[in-house]
Amino acid sequence: MTPSTILISRRMVGQLLPIRDCVAAVEAAFAAEGDGRTISAGIMGSHVTDGGFHVKSAGLLGAPSYFAAKINANFPRNPSRSGRPTIQGIVVLYDATNGDPLAVMDSAEITRLRTAAATAVAAKHLSRPDALSITICGCGMQAAAQIDAVACVRPITQVFAYDLEATRARTFAEDMTRHLGIDVRAVSTVAEGSMRSDIVITCTPSTEPILFVDDVADGTFIAAVGADSEHKQEIDAGLMAKSAVVVDVLSQCVAIGDLHHAIAAGTMTAADVRAELAHVVSGSARWSRSDRDVVVFDSTGTALEDVAAAAMVYERAVDRGLGTRFDFAG
Repeated sequence: MTPSTILISRRMVGQLLPIRDCVAAVEAAFAAEGDGRTISAGIMGSHVTDGGFHVKSAGLLGAPSYFAAKINANFPRNPSRSGRPTIQGIVVLYDATNGDPLAVMDSAEITRLRTAAATAVAAKHLSRPDALSITICGCGMQAAAQIDAVACVRPITQVFAYDLEATRARTFAEDMTRHLGIDVRAVSTVAEGSMRSDIVITCTPSTEPILFVDDVADGTFIAAVGADSEHKQEIDAGLMAKSAVVVDVLSQCVAIGDLHHAIAAGTMTAADVRAELAHVVSGSARWSRSDRDVVVFDSTGTALEDVAAAAMVYERAVDRGLGTRFDFAG
């Protein structure tokens, strides 16, 4: 008999998935991928007037085994036209051994948390152990989660916040100072913060570079998060070429990431990439860095992160008797 499916709201996702636990789940998923214990990720997209839809899927093999598909609608004109969010979507989680639909949950909070968790996993394995300071470029909905996640793996004592809208950066800095209990200050240029930071995180919708060779000091770790489509770019091709580049999914970064733009500019090839993060985490890739190396993590987003986060949310919802049960076959 097919079990009922649990419907899980955005608020409930946040309650069931503290960022520290999400980091642990995503790290375990990357290790599983490096060891060959996953269902290969897939991606599909469709464009329509004023927007589009994309589907990402992946699975984790084990006891139990899970498969998840995330379906997102992306309509950039929504906020100004109707007050709706730009991105709306769901994650559907299945039992990968028999196809039972286990849960349907909001994708926005899953995406926000798992994206930040991937940055933290990369920072844990790729940044200097003594990294204490962060510059966050872009103070939108992703920024706070990024800092919270990295603070789980590095003893952060200083944060610089940059945004094209200076007021947003100042407000963000004030809020995060209260939240973290450390010094968070707004800066007027990216370089004002990045030259004094061990870690730089870019999470903007920029379509042209915002971070250049002269903007970072030796030994900086950069998490390039914003370039999740072929039109977006945050890291200058010259900086990419001078850095040790690690990617989340090589084939995807070649097509849509900051790596994509470096290849188009002729400063890099796919063969110049040091490793995929999964192989670094699992230890299957030989990885070393000097304290002077600039390291870039090109993070385009993979459904591996979605299934890891969704599985944790589902298991906790079952344990705690939360969510709304619905029988699709009824």
